[in-house]
Amino acid sequence: MQTLAPAPRADQARALGLSTIAFTACFAVWTIFSIIGVAIKDELGLNDTQFGLLVATPVLTGSLVRIFLGVWTERYGGRIVYSAQMLLTALATWALTLADSYTMYLLAALGVGLAGGSFIIGVAYVSRWYDSSQQGTALGIFGAGNVGAAVTKFLAPFVMVAFGWHGVAYVWAAGLALMGVVFFVFAKDDPQLIERRRTGVRAPSFAEQFAPLKNLQVWRFSLYYFFVFGAFVALALALWLPHYLINVYDVDVRTAGMAAASFSLSASLFRAYGGHLSDKFGARSVMYWTFGFALLFLFMLSYPPTAYTIQTKQGPVAFATSMSLWPFVIILFALGFFMSLGKAAVFKHIPVYYPNHVGAVGGLVGMIGGLGGFVLPIAFGALLDLTGIYTSCFAMLFVIVAVSLAWMHLSVRSMERKAHGRALDRLPALPEMQEIHDPERTVMPRVLDDWRPEDPQFWAEKGRAIARRNLWISIPALLLAFAVWMVWSMVVARLPAIGFAFTPDQLFWLAALPSLSGATLRIFYSFVVPIFGGRLWTTLSTASLLLPAIGIGYAVQNPDTPYFIFLTLALLCGLGGANFASSMANIGYFFPRAEKGHALALNAGLGNLGVSVMQFLVPVVITMGVFGAMGGAPQTLSDGGQLWIQNAGFVWVPFILAATVAAWLGMNDVADAKASFAQQSVIFGRAHNWVMCVLYIGTFGSFIGYSAGFPLLSRIAFPQVNALQYVFLGPLVGALSRAGTGWISDRFGGGRVTFWVFVGMIASVLAVILALQAGSFAAFFMGFMALFFFTGVGNASTFQMIPVIMGHEVPRLMPQLTAPERARQIAMESAGITAFSSAIGAYGGFFIPKAYGSSIAMTGSPIGALWLFLGFYVICLGITWLAYTRRGGLLHDIERGRAIPGALAQPAQ
Repeated sequence: MQTLAPAPRADQARALGLSTIAFTACFAVWTIFSIIGVAIKDELGLNDTQFGLLVATPVLTGSLVRIFLGVWTERYGGRIVYSAQMLLTALATWALTLADSYTMYLLAALGVGLAGGSFIIGVAYVSRWYDSSQQGTALGIFGAGNVGAAVTKFLAPFVMVAFGWHGVAYVWAAGLALMGVVFFVFAKDDPQLIERRRTGVRAPSFAEQFAPLKNLQVWRFSLYYFFVFGAFVALALALWLPHYLINVYDVDVRTAGMAAASFSLSASLFRAYGGHLSDKFGARSVMYWTFGFALLFLFMLSYPPTAYTIQTKQGPVAFATSMSLWPFVIILFALGFFMSLGKAAVFKHIPVYYPNHVGAVGGLVGMIGGLGGFVLPIAFGALLDLTGIYTSCFAMLFVIVAVSLAWMHLSVRSMERKAHGRALDRLPALPEMQEIHDPERTVMPRVLDDWRPEDPQFWAEKGRAIARRNLWISIPALLLAFAVWMVWSMVVARLPAIGFAFTPDQLFWLAALPSLSGATLRIFYSFVVPIFGGRLWTTLSTASLLLPAIGIGYAVQNPDTPYFIFLTLALLCGLGGANFASSMANIGYFFPRAEKGHALALNAGLGNLGVSVMQFLVPVVITMGVFGAMGGAPQTLSDGGQLWIQNAGFVWVPFILAATVAAWLGMNDVADAKASFAQQSVIFGRAHNWVMCVLYIGTFGSFIGYSAGFPLLSRIAFPQVNALQYVFLGPLVGALSRAGTGWISDRFGGGRVTFWVFVGMIASVLAVILALQAGSFAAFFMGFMALFFFTGVGNASTFQMIPVIMGHEVPRLMPQLTAPERARQIAMESAGITAFSSAIGAYGGFFIPKAYGSSIAMTGSPIGALWLFLGFYVICLGITWLAYTRRGGLLHDIERGRAIPGALAQPAQ
């Protein structure tokens, strides 16, 4: 925030100088374990896990306390908070020398972590002394205090050689305590705090300070800082870089330390220059430079040593490529330079956008950045264990930078479009097309400001074509999402054959977890379309499928891959299941009520087809080396055969990329679909929301649960039958019945169809139980085919019920709405209930496979679980009759043409 009158230059220099020196001292203390940690490890005889936790504790606590220290600085001023923080940290550093057990060392390390929180105190304090034209330079100079890490690396070894590690702790504690006293004595209260005291204005409340954290922009800044600062901490301070240099280049500890120190220097000293550039050219430009050059350097660093053989007409030509030590150090130094510019640019944004909330916003951004220093080393280690490739850590950073750059650029373009949207839509795709460009024919606005699907003329002339284009782009994206979501069921069934010694219960857990995570994520995905827009969210959610697809491809190639890696990948597969909620909510906005049931059935039914496509395609592609050497070596079976299980993940990658591009280029956002979470949360007060959740567990929960458990259940119940060649038929029947029967619900009513669906499911489960008791695979298989058929029909019918129910309920509950407001409210609530019920329904995908596993473990048979399912369907049948289809039920007269939904009734005059 700019002060009422510019502060004297002498006071500005005093505040900046003292804060920078204090931050340098704090950063030196925060990184003290990078030198004394090894000595403590040897003294206590710690294993690697205990040592890693000890070293990581100050990084974690130093990150978490930033948001609180930032808020307290806003309320009480930097002078008192900074001094108290330094004195408490000095006390904790001195306490290290008194610790006599591992637990005491951890407690002391918690206190040492306070040093990491000093950054946000200084940012909030220094920014109040300068106006916006100088804040970038001032904060850049302050941020150069990161060089404290290099101070520790250079000076602490000499102190430790002379006095032991206790001497380092004593000297660093004494120096920080002295700095705390000096700061309290010589620093002044900032002008804003003095003015607030003079006028008697109360300090902002915590709610007021935290209010900006609801803005997505704040979290975007946090992602930037997660890279520029978090990666710096992970590489330089968490000892990953010395570890990398020693193992990859076989250098000694001293050489590795000097190379890491050069990176620390470049990533710290040039921060002041980054602040100057941000003031001169703008922080956004500096961030473009940072991310652009970081992409280039990280691509070079992430490329592993590789040997090539090229077939020429003269014969094979072999050559290899790898990066030697000194080019590596030079590129790393250059990367650190641009990271230091980026650190300054991120914190140039904050006082400009949030002048009254620097403490809270800067605290959150600093906390996320600091957490990067804790999370990234763990992720680097997991990637190394998973791939065996040391350069995978830089590949991960490359992905983070690419996502950050894309998000920043899309945000900038979004702002430009808001200001010049119509003009941009009328431009040709390429400048060379200017002379032949006809904007009246080729214009395709991204945001549909005028969208009236219930208007017959608008729908016939314009609406239907746009709605269908969005639908036919959404369907393949959703198909891929379901394929990735359920691919784990096929992978799990083959893991024992390729050398993974997991128990049946562990395998059922792996089969069930994608449904658990998918269902949970659907709750959040239910509300994102009105917040972010369907086009952007479909693009991002489709691209996210690359994570589990690529991860599976690597994990299955090594039988030593830890179980927790498979658990993580199983949870990531849930991203595919979550996409259903946002996809259905998005498509629901495009179609009129009369066609909504059929459109949603097509989107969901053909999307569900992804399960069947996956179960048909995966058994084929895992038998051949589709991707050649690039895809990895095959796994050898006990009978001498070979499988390429990695293809189960890799095969989806090119299709996911194509669907992502299609969604971004071809889809639209509906302006009327915009709504905040608070507006959408009205559905939690609608009783029918919860009723439909129960019914959708019975229909879709059964479909996805049976899809996940069918391959493994068939293999366990009938081991003599090669059931994997047939299991794709179940999801295929369910998907096609959903896509092909939506019109039945539109014609006869979703409530009546749902009632008879549960009758059919009860009969089908009885047939499966009798088949298992008789040991008949044919009857078992046919019973499941019937179950899949009825689940598909029920999936379509339950979703057709929702807009009809809300068309009746909204006019009754909100009679004050005008006709346009009422139509918008019905559309919003229908989309919200559709998405939320899909989230709750998806939990069936977790409970059904888990129920199989528990039933087999307890009784030796899955029949107990099937009786449980049958009882639930009886309950669903009763609910459908009582609430909707009986005489006097909500849908009884509507579905028989004796009443029309309130949405279509004429407004009161």
